[in-house]
Order: sequence, then C-alpha cells, then structure tokens
Amino acid sequence: VQEDGKVVDGSLLGDANGVEPGPGRVKESGKWQKPRFSRKALMKCCLVKWIIASTQPQDKDSSDSDLELSTVRHQPEGLDQLQAQTKFTKKELQSLYRGFKNECPSGLVDEETFKSIYSQFFPQGDATTYAHFLFNAFDIDRNGSIRFEDFVIGLSVLLRGSVTEKLNWAFNLYDINKDGYITKEEMLAIMKSIYDMMGRYTYPCVRDEAPSEHVDKFFQKMDRNRDGVVTIEEFIETCQKVIHALLSKNVM
Repeated sequence: VQEDGKVVDGSLLGDANGVEPGPGRVKESGKWQKPRFSRKALMKCCLVKWIIASTQPQDKDSSDSDLELSTVRHQPEGLDQLQAQTKFTKKELQSLYRGFKNECPSGLVDEETFKSIYSQFFPQGDATTYAHFLFNAFDIDRNGSIRFEDFVIGLSVLLRGSVTEKLNWAFNLYDINKDGYITKEEMLAIMKSIYDMMGRYTYPCVRDEAPSEHVDKFFQKMDRNRDGVVTIEEFIETCQKVIHALLSKNVM
C-alpha cells in the first residue's frame, strides 16, 4: 500500500483480449517502445526486468506451444491450473513464461540471482537485505528457489489482487520468521532495509533515526491490544483505515 493510499491496478500486462498495455507504452513509427516506470512503480514488483522483457510483442504465435516446456529443467504446472490460481490470461502467462525462461533457463531462480537482478534498479543504495526479505516472500514452499508458479502467483496478487489480498501478501513479507505475527523488530528490519536500498543520497536527506521513528509510529497504531505483536487482523484493519482516511481526505 502506498503512503498516498493508491493501489496499483495491475494494468501493466494489458487486458484479456490481448490489447497491448496502456500506461507508459507508446507507439512510434510503427514500433512498440519499452514502458517507463517510476521508482515507486518499480518497487511494486521484484522481477521488473522479466516483466518488461516479457511484455514485448512476440512474432511467434502463442498457440504454437503450451509454455514451451521442452528446454527447461523445472516444468511449471499446467497452464489451466495457473490461470485458475492467478488473474492472468493464457496469453499473458505464456508471455511471462518466455521472459522468465530467457532470464533463467533452468526454470528456477536462486536468492543470489534474485538479489543481483533486483539490485540493478537501486545502484545508489544497498538492496541486498530487502531483496532477501522479498525473495522469502516469493519463495512459497521455502526451498531456497523461486519457481515460475511462485513468481506469477505473487505477481498476480501485487498487480491485480484486491486490497485485502495485497495486504495479506505484505503481512507475509513483514512476518520474517513466518510465525503468524509481526514484531517491532521484524518491522524495523524491513524498514531499515528499505532505507538502505533507497540510499543515502535521496532528497531530502533521510536521518539515521528515521526508520526507527517510522516503525514506532506505525507499530503503535497497529498493535491495538498492546501485546507486543501485530496479528494479520490488526495489520489489515489498520492499513484499511489509513487507506480510507487518505481517500476521504483526497475527496475533500
């Protein structure tokens, strides 16, 4: 959830009729140009490089192959099953898989590769720690690698999920040890990693104590029963109230 209360609408990949994506994509001299994204938009997805590559028009008819599985070691689940689990169309899944396979022919991405890709978008800071937390959020079965299925299921939530679905995903990110609760230490670890990733050359300059102050403020709001941990119910309720308050302020 962004601080301005806006929610990403997931229009990056186009619609179900195969229409090319709208935002940030223009047609010049008969050629489709790569979309341009703001820093805020890039932070909404961990594998942006793959998405941008995969949204380029394909000369090959997508119906010629069903995810082109013959050259990879890990083969994803059936297309129909993935389509049922996500909010992507068959054509979108095929396009995403081509981009995924081009970047990772084995069909799996390990944490070091993930960190390397993610760090490219934040050269002014250290994205290693945040990428580690993000990798764990995508690594659903906790086996140390991200499968195509893990990738598209998470991506579907981030781009096209409801507010509640996105908040559930965010809770899983902040719940570092996956015990069903968020502690202040976990929230601070995530927040510090975000500040480290954005770098110390931002304007206005970020004070060293800013992450801790930010966490103190939000944790106090979320921990409604003052038991020292935030449950998923407290997390979602507080975030939804903040969103509604911001939206009401914008309307006024």
